[in-house]
Amino acid sequence: MFRKILVAIDGSEPANRAFEEALGEAGAWNAEVHVVYVVESGLFSSLPMDNTLEIIYSVLQKEGEEILEAARKKGDAAGIRLTTHLRQGHAGSQIVSLAEELEVDLIILGSYGKSGVDRLLLGSVTDYVVQNSPVTTTVVRS
Repeated sequence: MFRKILVAIDGSEPANRAFEEALGEAGAWNAEVHVVYVVESGLFSSLPMDNTLEIIYSVLQKEGEEILEAARKKGDAAGIRLTTHLRQGHAGSQIVSLAEELEVDLIILGSYGKSGVDRLLLGSVTDYVVQNSPVTTTVVRS
């Protein structure tokens, strides 16, 4: 039985499928859903912050807010209790950290996200979460 479900989204098709799976699980178990979007700042951490990076970061944050708002509307339409979270940092560690903070019972992720560069430079976010998750983790294949 799942009481709290955490699903990570980034606007990609696999993440959208993971979100749909989370809504289905929440409906089956009468669980609450927490949706997280992480602004991946790890790619920029070693670069000096200038106006260009501030603009990129601002665009990513705005995109996250829009994606979370769309998720909130879908949750409302489905009658699912849904809370959104916008985090910053390394996506994998932020997802694991939030799962621990919220004491979720299940994490649901897409098999890969939008960033092929992230996979190349930092390793797969999904792989990181699966390896470090404190709870059951479901990977939704594309």
